[in-house]
Amino acid sequence: MYHIALCDDTPEDIQLILAMVQRWAAARGAEIQTQTFSSAENFLFHYAEDKQYDVLLLDVEMGEMDGVSLAKRLRQAKDPVQIVFITGYSDYIAEGYEVSALHYLMKPVREEKLMDVLDRAAQRLQVEERALFLKLEGEMVRVALRDIRYLEVQQNYVTIHAGQDYTLKSTLAKLAEELDERFFQLGRSYIVNLHFVQRVTRQEAILQDGARIPLPRGYYDKINRAIIERC
Repeated sequence: MYHIALCDDTPEDIQLILAMVQRWAAARGAEIQTQTFSSAENFLFHYAEDKQYDVLLLDVEMGEMDGVSLAKRLRQAKDPVQIVFITGYSDYIAEGYEVSALHYLMKPVREEKLMDVLDRAAQRLQVEERALFLKLEGEMVRVALRDIRYLEVQQNYVTIHAGQDYTLKSTLAKLAEELDERFFQLGRSYIVNLHFVQRVTRQEAILQDGARIPLPRGYYDKINRAIIERC
């Protein structure tokens, strides 16, 4: 399942590109979920509730907030969404490098170019999309690593805080073996996804959703160093 967002203030362009995306999915046998937005502000309003986007097809020239400003907001929040700028001008290409844009598409968008870009995005997602597979009450649940905010141990159980919470009988050490470099262990009780850390004090790490993870003594410099090296 690929979650693809389209943000453009021209309804005709939205419909044209949406049709191309749907044809790409049909040709590749891919399952997609699409959502369209008429402005950067409209996208941010929904983004506050749902951050699960894989690809953002983003018009550069829009109303009060342009596409580049929106992209910078997303990168400040450490969102890994793959951004594809769509523009009628080539002047913004340098700024695209600042926000790690996957590609620029010039208007009018050529369908074969868009399909090539979506192929690249899908290939990158397949490489990056590692996950935990959890046995819970007789079923196997897949939890993408990028969705996990932190893990918390209490006695013999670990709770994984992601899109929803999952609790299973395990050790933190066992689950840590399946995580990657974006995760950092804080003492014996917590592992935190560094991409979700918004602020660090001497006493705690504060995540983007407001969760507060206590810092063991001596971990203030360690977690700050890890954020610099890994994020």
